[in-house]
Amino acid sequence: MADVQKQVEVLAATLDCPVLVEDAQHRPLWWSAQGEIDAVRSRTILQREPPPEAAALVTTLGLAQATGPVRTPALPEVDMAERWCVPLRSGHQLLGYLWVSDSAGKVSADDLAPVLECAALAAVTLARTQPNQQEREQRRAGLLMRLASGPDPTSAAELIDLERLSAGATVAVNAPLTAGGWALPAGMSVHVNPPVGQVHTSGAPVPLATLALAVHRASCTLRALRAGARLTQPCWDALGSWHLIVGAPQDLSPGQVHRGADVLLAQKRPDLLVTARCVLDNGGDVTLSAEQLHIHRTTLYYRIERIEALTGVNLRLAAGRDDLHLALRLAAYRLAD
Repeated sequence: MADVQKQVEVLAATLDCPVLVEDAQHRPLWWSAQGEIDAVRSRTILQREPPPEAAALVTTLGLAQATGPVRTPALPEVDMAERWCVPLRSGHQLLGYLWVSDSAGKVSADDLAPVLECAALAAVTLARTQPNQQEREQRRAGLLMRLASGPDPTSAAELIDLERLSAGATVAVNAPLTAGGWALPAGMSVHVNPPVGQVHTSGAPVPLATLALAVHRASCTLRALRAGARLTQPCWDALGSWHLIVGAPQDLSPGQVHRGADVLLAQKRPDLLVTARCVLDNGGDVTLSAEQLHIHRTTLYYRIERIEALTGVNLRLAAGRDDLHLALRLAAYRLAD
């Protein structure tokens, strides 16, 4: 590490330009004290991150994919001078960047030999600190397990460092697991910084340190779907009134919401229970319910009469319907555990 710092200082003195080496997430590692610095370099060193506009330049110019030095333009709006940028790599893995601030145009393409030499030393040094793939996967799995069990800022910081994520990394969870994420137990997957507009079982992304919240939301959503929830999308944000079921206290029984739930659950055959749920889910629509249950309307009318006699609730009128409906949903949710 000391060798890189010394080389950075020698390079800055040779070129008479400030030099900065940072990791792939633009966190400063080594820098010189040579010459005047612009606001971007100052913020990168003092706050350990560049302005968003400067970070966006890396994407715009494709610097993460560059295989050699790139001269970047000035960004006057954020006080960023022209620079040379050299991506640091180990094989195909991006390790970081070496920057040479050069607002006066002192460094030409013919002057880059010492820059490349310093970049090579920094890349080799960074590569030695990288865990091998197996170690990395094992560490990641352990950190994810800890994060999935409860809020854990320390584990989040370790995972951010291991995977070189941004400090504000967010996560969403899918259940069952989908491609492009890290696997979790119980057939779930974690997706880091998911694109805006993507639908995930856990709903909107949450901070990495609160991964446990996303896991909980995904589990509840999956359980609601098993309980027969009809959602516009299979995600937490689409639960609607099912949020009341999911959030119901454990000591609240379906029978306390409406005694008819216990009566229907106590029947030897599930026909009446299934029929009541279907009719209530369909707002009392007999024709639609008969189609979904695959029974004749005469059979459905008979079942409805039996349900109404047992529960005291008219399934097609308002009085008592909402309470019985919620009670049956709660019963189904508890049974879906």
